[in-house]
Amino acid sequence: MAVLLEDIVKSVELWLKFLKKEPQSFVDPTLDPVLLVPGVAGSILHAVDKDDAGKVERVWVRILAADHELCAKLWSRYDPSTGETVSLNQKVNIVVPEDRYGLYAIDVLDPDLVHLIIGRECVYYFHDMITEMLKWGFQEGKTLFGFGYDFRQSNRLPDTMDRFAKKLESVYNASGGKKINVISHSMGGILVKCFMSLHSDVRESFLISFCLIEFSPTGAPGYVMSTFLNGMSFVEGWQQNFFISKWSMHQMLIECPSIYELMAHPTFDWEHIPFLEFWRNKQDSNGKSQIMLEKYTPRETIGIYKGALSSNKVSYGGTDLPLPFNEDIMEWAGETFQILSRAKVPSKVKFYNIYGTSLATPHSVW
Repeated sequence: MAVLLEDIVKSVELWLKFLKKEPQSFVDPTLDPVLLVPGVAGSILHAVDKDDAGKVERVWVRILAADHELCAKLWSRYDPSTGETVSLNQKVNIVVPEDRYGLYAIDVLDPDLVHLIIGRECVYYFHDMITEMLKWGFQEGKTLFGFGYDFRQSNRLPDTMDRFAKKLESVYNASGGKKINVISHSMGGILVKCFMSLHSDVRESFLISFCLIEFSPTGAPGYVMSTFLNGMSFVEGWQQNFFISKWSMHQMLIECPSIYELMAHPTFDWEHIPFLEFWRNKQDSNGKSQIMLEKYTPRETIGIYKGALSSNKVSYGGTDLPLPFNEDIMEWAGETFQILSRAKVPSKVKFYNIYGTSLATPHSVW
């Protein structure tokens, strides 16, 4: 029954693809090109089966068997020799689709059926921005492009940096040699900042402006704390039933360098240190129980994570695999912090950082 239902869903999705594409009514050829870069979990991911004639399945985001597919194909282990996190399932390759000049992967994260069932905000990412820009005269493949990436990986992974360099070159050529405006959201800003630090020769050749939305150059300590200790969910209420469980996401992200690179920079010269605070029941010298507020600096917080995850494990293929706080990834992230601290915006490149105060970072970009 489940197989039949999935076949029906795929047929409906294919039908919708033919219906929803409309010709663009207005194009402004004078516009400078824009490249959109999403944040964590903001790219569609496909699993390509190595043994089944390259069979492709969307594993992020999907509605049917979502939790099962994530655990089966996206759970991974970190390889300190390469800095890459590698899927436990060795029969698949995880790739980002390049359709629509990279925009498909970052537009609607379930581009066909799910948003019709459970509501647009859960899976719409850059969609509203793309729609508005097309109205302004931007054109896909000429002045509007996207860069999706495997958000499990380090933001400075050499393969990702090489892909981004090639993307900038292709956008530059496709637009007729015009310099590029890069707009990135959240963790995408860390990726672009890593690139600007590591590829100073490329950045001035291709960039005209760099715009960050909800980006923190010194990490997102509250986000990481919640992820390491409680797991992560992108939706609330009844809609969670259609998505990945918080526990499954938690087990995956423990082995993702990108999450460690979002930690509060341990050696940053903070004006206001972001303390981890929580209440703990303790006994005083007289044996009397008291509820006390404890505070930990970014460096001290690492010890909290180690203790909380010391017995964490995941069952995969009938085997229990230990999954503690990964100190090898923390060492890699430490080098990333240093790379980020050396990043500079060239004097001729305009820089913008758009953010809100006292507001949670939205998953949707408006």
